[in-house]
Amino acid sequence: MPRIVFVERGGNRRTVEARNGMSLLDVALANSIDIEGACEGCLSCTTCHVIVEEEFFELLPAASEEEEDMLDLAAGLRPTSRLGCQIRVSEELDGLVVHLPEETRDVR
Repeated sequence: MPRIVFVERGGNRRTVEARNGMSLLDVALANSIDIEGACEGCLSCTTCHVIVEEEFFELLPAASEEEEDMLDLAAGLRPTSRLGCQIRVSEELDGLVVHLPEETRDVR
């Protein structure tokens, strides 16, 4: 199973195993990572905003226009920001490192 590294607020690194096809949001919630996911992954908030380490960013499929529109509303936006609900785990993403931003904003 692929391993995902979540860098939590404050810098604590948590490595968890994930099943292929799960969203990063679901992986985080299943492992008690401090991420909200207020809209439950339906792409209507930014509370699952993650910052992907640059070396992994190019491995991800491009963000949809809808995701990019939501990201424009995210707190702490970075060039490698994505919504965790839109990233699906695959073998190619084994070792993926994502950082949780210091703050989140629910724009609903």
